[in-house]
Amino acid sequence: MASKDKSGYLFSNRDLAVLILPLIVEQLLAILVGIADTMMISSVGESAVSGVSLVDSIMILLINVFAALATGGAVVAGQYLGQNDSENACTASEQLVWFIMIIAVVIMIIMYIFQGIIFSTVFGSITEEVAHHSDIYYKIVALSIPFIAVYNGGAAIFRAMGNSRVSMTVSIIMNVINVIGNAILVYGARIGTAGVAIPTLVSRIVAAVLIIVLLFNEKLPLHIRKTLKYSFHKNIVGKILYIGVPNGMENSMFQLGKLLVLSLVSTFGTYAITANAVSNTIAAFHILPGQAAGLAVITVIARCVGAGDYEQVSYYTKKLHIFSYVFIILTVGSTFLIMPQIMKAYNLSELTAATTSKILYFHGTCAMLIWPLSFTLPSVFRAAGDVKFAMTTSIVSMWICRVIMSYVIGKYMGLGVFGIWVAMVLDWCVRSVCFILRYKNGKWKNKAVV
Repeated sequence: MASKDKSGYLFSNRDLAVLILPLIVEQLLAILVGIADTMMISSVGESAVSGVSLVDSIMILLINVFAALATGGAVVAGQYLGQNDSENACTASEQLVWFIMIIAVVIMIIMYIFQGIIFSTVFGSITEEVAHHSDIYYKIVALSIPFIAVYNGGAAIFRAMGNSRVSMTVSIIMNVINVIGNAILVYGARIGTAGVAIPTLVSRIVAAVLIIVLLFNEKLPLHIRKTLKYSFHKNIVGKILYIGVPNGMENSMFQLGKLLVLSLVSTFGTYAITANAVSNTIAAFHILPGQAAGLAVITVIARCVGAGDYEQVSYYTKKLHIFSYVFIILTVGSTFLIMPQIMKAYNLSELTAATTSKILYFHGTCAMLIWPLSFTLPSVFRAAGDVKFAMTTSIVSMWICRVIMSYVIGKYMGLGVFGIWVAMVLDWCVRSVCFILRYKNGKWKNKAVV
């Protein structure tokens, strides 16, 4: 039987490569900078590593909320592009940038007002030294919240155009500033935790300014106007929020669950906090290709849905999942090969290193088997406009498996911090089964928002 002619499909293999490869580089840079930050701050001591990681867990929650809103804008703009409606596509882009910036400024103010409550509620029982480092890092990095939000919105718009090279370039500039700044202030000026925080703030300001200036280019399929006047478009913002709010609730509940579990981790001691922090950094490298594929899914599937072509949706869903599996196996395998060197680079105590290695071997093995079905597949539903099922499934599974079972396995069964990661993989398994069943029954189709 002859294969179907795909010459008329929206994305060629070259188009997919041009979209995905910069996304991989961008994700890789973020992870490498995270590793560099942790290694540099480790020269100050394990308490500093713990303090920075605790604050970063809150910042990651916020960044995921902004990424969710950005995804909402990207889906709406992408579906308009699929319909060849450039006017509404540009309006959606402009509404996203303004709305996400306003929300971020409000969140930043709240973060400063309620810092004490956040620390006591989220971080639980931590030493005075860890609290000191957390306070320094928090006060500086919180200023960057509006800027990282704007960068996320702008990057999502460029990805919706199928142009991830721009966001990659801006990301490179942002991360170079961050790493060089860290080296100068931590090793040169020797100002400790502040030496990691200040470059983070500066790099995010630069990234936000650059991405907005680039979006002023009226020759782009998606662009924004050079004006300080914001005209609120209720209909389009409503569409963005229809996608973004459930996605944001899912992401925020996911991170909130991690924060609640983090308070449990803190009861196991400083070694457990550090092992968990280092494991999170390296584990991010395991799933890097899958995260890049998930971002590509939003661009590709939204465009196909906008064009009303679900045959292409099915084709690209399979193709991008194959990509996720192949490259996750490669990234996990590479980290396994250099695990001893990784542990030495972090200068960890014997107990911390042994615990971290155990966690990473377990996480990597499970990521090669389960992760794409648990995280890449629901991106298909979001791009198609079917956001409520992914949200409900993820939240319920997270609370039951990741939170409750973390206490059962980690605390009451005595597995400690390793038990937290076992509960996380249990969450992956439940999500995967639910998402496969949803994809098979096809109820996610015909839910386009435009």
